[in-house]
Amino acid sequence: MGNIKKFLLLLDFNLNIMDSFKIFIVEDDPLYGEMLRYHLSLNPDNEVYNFETGTECLKNLYKNPSIISLDYSLPDMSGFEVIKKVREYNSEIPIVIVSGQDDILTAVKLLKEGVYDYFVKDDNTKERVWNTLRNIKEKIKLREEIDELKEEIGKKYEFKKIIKGNSPAIKQIFKLIEKATQTNITISLTGETGTGKELVAKAIHYNSRRSKYSFVPINVTAIPKDLIESEFFGYEKGAFTGANTRKIGKFEVANKGTIFLDEIGEMDLNMQAKLLRVLQEKELTRVGGNRIIKFDARLIVATNKNLIKEVQKGNFREDLYYRLLGLPIELPPLRYRGNDILILAKFFADDFCRENKMPKLQISSKAQIKLMKYPFPGNVRELKAIMELASVLSNTDTIEEENISFNSTNVKSDFLLEENTLQGYIRKIIQYYLQKYNNNVLIVAKKLDIGKSTIYRMIKNNEI
Repeated sequence: MGNIKKFLLLLDFNLNIMDSFKIFIVEDDPLYGEMLRYHLSLNPDNEVYNFETGTECLKNLYKNPSIISLDYSLPDMSGFEVIKKVREYNSEIPIVIVSGQDDILTAVKLLKEGVYDYFVKDDNTKERVWNTLRNIKEKIKLREEIDELKEEIGKKYEFKKIIKGNSPAIKQIFKLIEKATQTNITISLTGETGTGKELVAKAIHYNSRRSKYSFVPINVTAIPKDLIESEFFGYEKGAFTGANTRKIGKFEVANKGTIFLDEIGEMDLNMQAKLLRVLQEKELTRVGGNRIIKFDARLIVATNKNLIKEVQKGNFREDLYYRLLGLPIELPPLRYRGNDILILAKFFADDFCRENKMPKLQISSKAQIKLMKYPFPGNVRELKAIMELASVLSNTDTIEEENISFNSTNVKSDFLLEENTLQGYIRKIIQYYLQKYNNNVLIVAKKLDIGKSTIYRMIKNNEI
């Protein structure tokens, strides 16, 4: 009686952490099965079902048990057969084996098959089952919390909320992101530094079917060349000096999720060859190891380089280029997004004020004009920094022209970055303004103080 009282006290102590659970007890000894059912039913949140055969258990799987306590020796089928059928129905259901025999070889074999635990029937079995049940509940609760967190992250990265703007260029990006989320096709993001390539990669991942798994970003330029292979694919203990433990690589961590390789154009040719093989075979081997590891990860790559030109120069493998191409998404420079500049400026100012518990600030018309005239060589990232500084410098409820400070080391518009003819510069200037003002010829003609017929003629002659 002393042990039973102790056990009941233990039950009472832990009732507050137990969640509603459906428990299947599969036991051909009706007295032993009833004993387990009684003790587990002391928690009113538990729904306990007893079955004397494997067949009865399998017929009731539609009730979706949270855990199955399974006697290994049943009259109608073996424990292995029941486990196989349960796995086919739902591989996530934890199975605990309760056996009348202390067979180590069988126990090891069952644990390799994926059963959660193995017990031999004795006076302590009910307490062991109870503790196992509690551990499983805690793990399920943790998994649910993680799923909820990932769902919240998915909402956070709902792309039409975080990628601000309504220009034709950005609306086209929205369409491509929607297509990208519907399949597992590789995505190649291109665009100047600061255009938001990682933000788009996250938006694709967290709105795809892989959103409950990991998003693993890697900046290729941030890893020394001699460490990049072990960072990508991991290494075994003793693989090299200092490898005191096994390390799991980023590709394994990203299994079932998404791996984002930023600045892919900076990868050296030797590593490109290794990456190509891994992508083709969908398997890898850790450095210093022999075991082949299968993986399934969605790949998104990004670069601000023209990879075709890099291929022509011999800096990038042509076969890898076509393997990575997938669905190409080119992010437009901020200077080509027209009024998106003002939408983003207001968003960044409001966000900064909220984070710093400051009242919201307006942006004066002169400050807006100043922003619209600037080419933003640093793109969205630069605009964010400019608006945060302007919010700090403002002494009123409005950001004024003098609060807008451009400290870029390169304030030249992109058409001056390479030598050209005068006519070539004229074409670039007109093209720039057409993109900035959404192809409104009348506005562009007025801004540049030229006749609209000049622009129409250049369009007709395919000069712009």
